[in-house]
Parts: sequence; C-alpha cells; structure tokens
Amino acid sequence: MARLLIAGLLALIPALAAADCAVWPAWEGFRSRFVNEGGRVTDPSNGQTTSEGQSYALFFALAANDRAAFDRLLRWTEDNLAAGDLTARLPAWQWGKKDDGSWGLLDDNAAADSDLWIAYALAEAGRLWQEPRYAALAELLAARILKEETAELPGLGRTLLPGPRGFHPQADLWRLNPSYVPLQLMRRLAALYPKSDWRKLVPTSVEIIVRGSPRGFAPDWLAYKAGAGFQADPDSGGVGSYNAIRVYLWAGMLAENDPARPVLLKALAPMARATADQGTPPLETHSREGNTQGSGPAGFSAALLPFLAASGAQEALKQQRLRLEAKAPLARNDNYYDQVLTLFGQGWSERRFRFGRDGSLIPNWTCASASSPSR
Repeated sequence: MARLLIAGLLALIPALAAADCAVWPAWEGFRSRFVNEGGRVTDPSNGQTTSEGQSYALFFALAANDRAAFDRLLRWTEDNLAAGDLTARLPAWQWGKKDDGSWGLLDDNAAADSDLWIAYALAEAGRLWQEPRYAALAELLAARILKEETAELPGLGRTLLPGPRGFHPQADLWRLNPSYVPLQLMRRLAALYPKSDWRKLVPTSVEIIVRGSPRGFAPDWLAYKAGAGFQADPDSGGVGSYNAIRVYLWAGMLAENDPARPVLLKALAPMARATADQGTPPLETHSREGNTQGSGPAGFSAALLPFLAASGAQEALKQQRLRLEAKAPLARNDNYYDQVLTLFGQGWSERRFRFGRDGSLIPNWTCASASSPSR
C-alpha cells in the first residue's frame, strides 16, 4: 500500500510542477492593478488608455496562457479603439476623459508599434490556441499596417512609420522611432505572409537601429532625410530615454541564432558598458555625442536584463538583478510603464517566454519548455 501511495504521489509531481511553472504571478499582479473587468488597461498617472497598453497586455495574456483576459482585452480594444471593427480600421492610440466630461477617443491617429504588437499577438494566439478567427484578424491588421503605416524611403527602402499621419513633415523628411521596430515581430510577420512586403521591413529596421545609433545609444526619435540619411530628430534632438530603452530590450530578447543579434549587440554595446560603469542604466543618452546622464528607474534595469545577458555583461547583469531585488517592495507600484518593462525583462529572464529564430513565440506553459533551448 505504501509503495502504491508513493508511486501515485510521484506520478502527480510532473503535473503539479507544470501547473506551478505555468502560473505567472507578475502578470496576475499587473492584471489586477491595471486591467479592469471589461479589459481596459489604465495608466493611473493620467487615467487614460492607449493602444500601447492594450497591445502589451494582449501579449502578456498570451504568454501567460490567460485566454479569458486576452478575449476581454481584445473586445475592449476593438469596441473602443476601432469603432467596433478591427477588420476595417487601425485602433486609435489614445482614449480617456474628454474636456466635456465624456469618455472616448482623445486622438484617433494610430501608433504603429502598438498595431504591430496587436497583429503579432493575434497571429501567435491563432497558432498557439488554434483559433482561426485570431489568425484571420491578424492577417487583415498586418495588411492594413503595411498599407497605412509604411513608406518607401529613398535610399533606405520600405520602412515602418510611427503612425499613419504626422511623421512626414516635409517632402524629403520622415520621423522614425527605433523602439517601434522589434525584429522578432518583423520576422514573424514576414514568415507568416511571405508574399507581402513584410520581408522588406526587416533590413530597414536593422538599419534604423544601427545607423540611427552612431555612438551606440539609441535615440527616442530619429529623422531620415532623402539624400542625407539618418539625422538627429529636429524636435527632440538625439536624446534616448523612455522610448529608447525598449530598443535594448527587444535586441536582448532576440533568438540566439537570429543573424541580426550579434550585429545589434555590437552596435549597442556602449549601453552595456555605461550601465556597468555607473551601476544603473542611464536615464538619458545622447546618440550623437555619446554621453549619458542621470539614473534610470527600476524598470530600466528590468528592461536591460535580456540585453546584458545576451551581451555577456555578467557583472552588470548581477548589479541590475540586485537592484530589482532591493527595490522589490517598491515594485508593486502604480507606475504602468515601469511594470510593463519589468514584465518583459523579468518575464524573459525567468523563461516565461522566448522567441524563435523566425520570431515565433515560445511560451513557457509547462516546466518542460522552460528547460528547452531557444530555437
């Protein structure tokens, strides 16, 4: 009898371990603080909702295998940011309380990075959850992004613009955002839709990051001028901060066998060195001068975990992990963006998810997948 009891308990261990491994407490905490029952993500600092927030939450819900939350997030996004129909329009980027006290769209322009993450989350949800509706919606959204949020830039090629309107101020000038072009997503959409122009966006995205960061520091915004190439953005200069921190995050999370990974790690290596030298990520970097200033928040440390690990900067990686541990009591705050960066950076470090060479999402829904190498 004792042997049978022990055998039964041993048989339960893998299932129990897998269940524990699949739970993502950080996502559950984020969902409880920032996502309401209807699927709206709110930034407590201003009470507003952005397509960015909805898109990231969709990704986290998918990585956590939380389909109920995914469906609520998708429904709210479609109903409130896309006038009830994501098959017909891109989602507006900003929603909140208007001057007259009513609630609704504050700006109906779209944000290309959010649209990209939504299309990606839908495509991978369609594959992983075997839901054709998600896959069909992803393909329609991806086609609309190509049509409305890309342009053929002279001397560069087909390029992702930050949105449909407002980023082509002069006939020969475009404004770009290096943090809007995560290569994992570009590669995945190119693989899913090989007959489309998505494959053309992969090399131009690499160019935006590498040539737009001449001193190894990515700017928040960048200008591209026909005949002259990349320049400092006339509105913001070459400063990199809250936008640019995501450039290192996306680069660090690339698959180990992604051919662009060593290129980006080499081009952005000064950020790893600067973080190691001062013990914290800089709050601001200057892409043209190559200098830094200030100390970034804890979310910056979390965002750099994948990048430092990929760069082999072990001492800097240890410093940032210790910093996050030391600030753990403050981590459960209402800083929406800090929490987003932490979910991405720590989630990847905990192997909650990985990206394949083709950009496919490899979620850790069982402990077995946690120990498998990145494709």
